Amino acid sequence: MKMVTAIIEPAKLDKVREALIRAEITRLTVSRVSGHGRQASDPQLYRGMVVVPDLNPKVRLDIACNDEFVEPCIDAICEAAREEDNSLGDGKIFVTHLEEVIRIRTHERGGKAI
Repeated sequence: MKMVTAIIEPAKLDKVREALIRAEITRLTVSRVSGHGRQASDPQLYRGMVVVPDLNPKVRLDIACNDEFVEPCIDAICEAAREEDNSLGDGKIFVTHLEEVIRIRTHERGGKAI
């Protein structure tokens, strides 16, 4: 079992969700987060002063999946979240091992709980 965590542009959320559904991945958690990577922040005018924001709005997807769904999940996210012009800021995907998953309602454990 793995946890696939993706940080993507907010505008790409619907497209990524549709791609995940096509890949038969329907269970996910979505959070609004802020952060930055190597992309530059655009200066903004705030109360008459030019300010460079240091955090950009992003969306975080957390997807717990069994091992056979990891690669289809990654492929779907990469395909849907990538910008055509190969610009910075498309996001990142992190894959981590899940020690245990427990469904609260039935007390099922492991892959069946996902």
